[in-house]
Amino acid sequence: MRFPTHIVSAGGFVEDGNGNLLLVKVKDEGWVIPGGITEVGENLIDGLIREIREESGIDAEVGHLVNVVSNTGIHKWYDGVTDVPTKVGFDFVCRAVGGQLAASDETSECRWVPRDQVLDYIAVPYLRTRYESYLNYSGFVNYIEYTTPAHMECIVKLQRTI
Repeated sequence: MRFPTHIVSAGGFVEDGNGNLLLVKVKDEGWVIPGGITEVGENLIDGLIREIREESGIDAEVGHLVNVVSNTGIHKWYDGVTDVPTKVGFDFVCRAVGGQLAASDETSECRWVPRDQVLDYIAVPYLRTRYESYLNYSGFVNYIEYTTPAHMECIVKLQRTI
């Protein structure tokens, strides 16, 4: 039997306690939720804390789960050759507990954005859907399925609460 390969990731809606959310800017998608792929032997929470710190310089505490996201499309990596497998991600509400804003090798900029203005920064459809789910959170975890076709315009296929 051949086991399937999935990327597992975590994202954090990092709140500063003053009504602002942390956004980081990356090369290909613009402003995004901080987070990323968990490493071998790393749990989701520790991976998310590490990714937030690496991408923004902010230390965060991870709270409750908001979204489970699934990219069911396989697409090519930036090299145009390597297949990127399907992805399962988990979005958590986080609280900033320290650190200083600082861009990194993965980000060109990071900033605190007022909660009511955050959607003005988000252009990619599946990321907007994730942010809208966070902003409209009603106590139920959202499940979002999307695909990433070759042209990188993500198509949301399914959204529901679970």
